[in-house]
Amino acid sequence: MISKINHIGIAVKSLEEQIPFYRDILQLEFEGTEEVPDQKVKVAMFRIGEIRMELLEPTDANSPIAKFIDRKGQGLHHIAYDTNNIKEEINKAQEKGIRMIDKTPRDGAHNTRIAFMHPKSTGKVLTEICQKK
Repeated sequence: MISKINHIGIAVKSLEEQIPFYRDILQLEFEGTEEVPDQKVKVAMFRIGEIRMELLEPTDANSPIAKFIDRKGQGLHHIAYDTNNIKEEINKAQEKGIRMIDKTPRDGAHNTRIAFMHPKSTGKVLTEICQKK
């Protein structure tokens, strides 16, 4: 079952350039950075209440985030939701005709398993579901 918003993902060209805005200007709690080699990104996480802001910097010119920035520029990339059973959520979504980018969960940042729903099936919003390992 989906229980809450986990984080909002924002694509950026440079974490170094963007971290000061979220940390120093907005004064969000900075939780650190992490590289996710499988996704070819480096992420920085900030907490605001129960929700996190995730900045995503591409580490490879051919990564999905780099391609997103090339097409649309920096900005809102996805919304992620928590679940306690990611496999069940994937199956329910597929049964209801939702196109999945990830038909099986994969490793994500911050010790999670993740799966993305294709924006063509979700009102043009890239949607991620997350489950803590």
